[in-house]
Amino acid sequence: MSLDAELTRQCIDTIRVLAMDAVQQADSGHPGTPMALAPAGWLLWTRHLRHDPRHPDWPDRDRFVLSCGHASMLLYSLLHLTGYDLPLEEIKRFRQWGSKTPGHPEHGHTVGVETTTGPLGQGLGNAVGMAIAECLLAQRFNLPGLELIKHRTWVFASDGDLMEGISHEACSLAGHLRLGHLKVLYDDNDISIDGHTGLTFSEDVSARFEAYGWRVLQVGDGNDLAAIDRAFGEAAAETERPTLIVLRTIIGYPAPTRQNTAKAHGEALGKDEVRKTKEILGWPPDRDFYIPEGVAAATARCVERGEALRREWETLRERYRADEPALSAQLDNALAGALQVDWDTILPSFPAGGQLATRQASAAALEALVSVVPELAGGSADLAGSTGTNLKNSVTFAPGQPGRTLAWGVREHGMGAALNGMALHGGIRPYGSTFLIFSDYMRPSIRLAALTGLPVTYIFTHDSVGLGEDGPTHQPIEQLASLRAIPNLTLFRPGDAAETAQAWRAALEHRNGPTALVLTRQKLPVLDRGGLGAATGVLRGGYVLYQHGEGAPQAILLATGSELHLALEAARRIEDLRVRVVSLPCWEVFRRQPQHYRDEVLPPAVRARVSLEAAARQGWLEWVTDEGICIGIDHFGASAPGERLFQEFGITVDAAIAAVRRVVAGARP
Repeated sequence: MSLDAELTRQCIDTIRVLAMDAVQQADSGHPGTPMALAPAGWLLWTRHLRHDPRHPDWPDRDRFVLSCGHASMLLYSLLHLTGYDLPLEEIKRFRQWGSKTPGHPEHGHTVGVETTTGPLGQGLGNAVGMAIAECLLAQRFNLPGLELIKHRTWVFASDGDLMEGISHEACSLAGHLRLGHLKVLYDDNDISIDGHTGLTFSEDVSARFEAYGWRVLQVGDGNDLAAIDRAFGEAAAETERPTLIVLRTIIGYPAPTRQNTAKAHGEALGKDEVRKTKEILGWPPDRDFYIPEGVAAATARCVERGEALRREWETLRERYRADEPALSAQLDNALAGALQVDWDTILPSFPAGGQLATRQASAAALEALVSVVPELAGGSADLAGSTGTNLKNSVTFAPGQPGRTLAWGVREHGMGAALNGMALHGGIRPYGSTFLIFSDYMRPSIRLAALTGLPVTYIFTHDSVGLGEDGPTHQPIEQLASLRAIPNLTLFRPGDAAETAQAWRAALEHRNGPTALVLTRQKLPVLDRGGLGAATGVLRGGYVLYQHGEGAPQAILLATGSELHLALEAARRIEDLRVRVVSLPCWEVFRRQPQHYRDEVLPPAVRARVSLEAAARQGWLEWVTDEGICIGIDHFGASAPGERLFQEFGITVDAAIAAVRRVVAGARP
């Protein structure tokens, strides 16, 4: 065995030992997959992955996604051994409070982690979005001889990833779009938590991916370095279609009694098993977290390789700046996420007194924004005409033709995960649309966008029973409360066209988390703002729309969306009381306002409050207080015209008036 071959073996075995020791010390984690994938991980990261450990944000780096996020110790070991700023002390603190090595990888928490994974299948979906973003940026910025965007997205995925339904959605789309820079290694080890995958999983994965339009490569032994290396090379050379490498591994290898068992998946091996495994590897059995000197020195090689790759790209980048200064500045802005929009001139205005659904107002705003924000890209889950995302002058993304309109198909979950990947990649401001009721299909992806702080915009239309005849299967009830419960998700439910335009502005100005725009199917009056609060109040989450009479209000009506008009009419009809109408389209933004502003809008002394929202009442007591009344719907809808449903379910002007009089008179609900 040559020195390089021996050093390679030691590096691979170091990954195995670090995984065993970290999980054992934490008495929690998943050692088996990192041990099995150590050869593939080391070969990819040192020979094929284009990355610079000292500059982890290099724009043209290859992206690596550990979709099987439970195998996080594989990623942490690779980050440490290839020279990223992840000290050995952090690996020793695996899964502990305040460490940089949490149980599942978290983007933004640990240097070099490209995306937050753990819920299986999400990483695959993210990777599809990253590959889409790479195509879009390459189409926009690459020039002959000046190809600045040409990286790949590599994924390690497990049996569990491929069992999850999201993998079918995402990988089917990737094959259709022929995303040639997407490379997936499938860890085919036949083991899941409950035992052998034969309990539940007997499909021909290779045939499935071939049917999707992928190239499929086979490697029969997870320890065959030459075969793995060759497969990575073939995958890297493929540009016409995505590639799946089916790698046969033995989970927990070479642990003497735990390898190839379900126990190796999600349990510490045990001190005796760890010791015996180290002896098999020729490792000091009594030394934890031991890294041989030669392995530690190999870090320098990885750093040198990465620096050379990046410097080569930087040289090209300087030529680009000199030859194409305008495009170069646009690229800088795109990568920095800096949107340059003159909101006062770009956002559409709408004639007062007309009738317009907020989904139509959103379509007009989006059409205007797309013309001046080239980073905007997205589409719908087969509902473009209904959600207002069938843009007039935008090219649809198709095989070999990257376009800013994405036809996601009936794939809400895959769409949500891909949107996250686009945002993670950088240079793109992604949006996706569907009916509000179908946000349930993509909720895991929405939650991860919020957890990761991604600037994704969701367009959710058909927002209440007001959609009418489609009936209770399509009429959202609990969805608003459910989405508002997600930390770091910002939800706007605008009440007219002008508020909708301002909600779009708020969404694009918000860069630290996702935004949901919740919009009507039915037409609403476009408010005449004379004597009313300006729609820019939306930017503060809530504002005083109207008040009858001078002085402090005697009662406050709070509303969002289509019910704002009911509240306004009710207040105008209560002539003997000073009634204030507060538009509260975004609870999250309103909470972030200074206390003095919130008290100006909702004076604490005014306890006579009534809320109107055609959805579950859950959450409204925060604003109404326990002395107020919440008008809403805590049951499923029905199939009938929307106007009839509002009458039948008591979402009416008369109901609002009666409630105001009750709370003013001191009657408790």
